[in-house]
Amino acid sequence: MHWSHFQTLPVLWLVVTLAVFLVASWFNARMGKTPFLHPVLVSLSLIIVVLLATETDYETYMLGGQYIHLLLGPAVVALAIPLYDNLATVKRLLIPLVVGCVSGAIVASVSAIMLGMWFGLSDQLLLTLAPKSVTSPIAIAIAEKIGGFPSLAAGLVLITGAIGCVIAPVVYRLLRIEDESVKGFVLGVGAHAMGTASAFEYGMVAGAFGGLAMGMTGAFTAFFLPILIPIIGL
Repeated sequence: MHWSHFQTLPVLWLVVTLAVFLVASWFNARMGKTPFLHPVLVSLSLIIVVLLATETDYETYMLGGQYIHLLLGPAVVALAIPLYDNLATVKRLLIPLVVGCVSGAIVASVSAIMLGMWFGLSDQLLLTLAPKSVTSPIAIAIAEKIGGFPSLAAGLVLITGAIGCVIAPVVYRLLRIEDESVKGFVLGVGAHAMGTASAFEYGMVAGAFGGLAMGMTGAFTAFFLPILIPIIGL
C-alpha cells in the first residue's frame, strides 16, 4: 500500500504520539527530570520533526491525536479529587488564595507586556505575550480574542512553564518555604499545567493547590486581559 493510505489512518498518529511521549519521558528521567527537557516539550519537538519529515499536515495528524485531546477535559476535572480531599484547607485559606491568584495573574501579564514594550516588540507580539502564564487551551483562546498569535502563544506557555519549574525550587530554598500548599499554589499560578504536574512531585496537597491555582489564574486572566488591553492602548 502507498504511504498516503497509512498516513490517513488515525491509529498511526495515536501510536506515534504515545510512543514519542514514552520515549520523551524515559529521556527526561535519564537526564534528571529537568524541566527544560520536560516530556511535553520534547514530544512536541519530535512530533513536529516527524510531521515535517513525512510531509503530514496538522489536520491529518489530528485524526489520531484527537483521541488524546479528548482526555484533556477529564484530566483537568480529575484534579478536583485531591482538591476535594483538602477542601477544609481551601476554605480556611480562601481569601489569601484569591488575593495571591489575582496578584499573580496581573503581575504575570503586565510584566510581560512592559518587558515587551521595553524591547520594542510589535503590538501583536505584546498581545501574544500577555497570556503566557495560563494553561495552553486558555492562552490560545485569549490570544485569538485579543489579536495575538495563538500558535506562538502556545509555545510561550510551554517555555514559561519550564522556566517556572526551574526557578520555583530556588525560590523555595531562598524563602525557606516548606508548606506543600504554598509550593503547589506558586507553581500553579506561575507555571500553569506544567507547574501543576511538577507540584505533584511534592505531594498530593501541593498538586491539589497547583490545580486550583491553574484554574483560578486561567479564569481570571481570561476575564481581565480583554478589559486591560484597550486601557493600555494596544
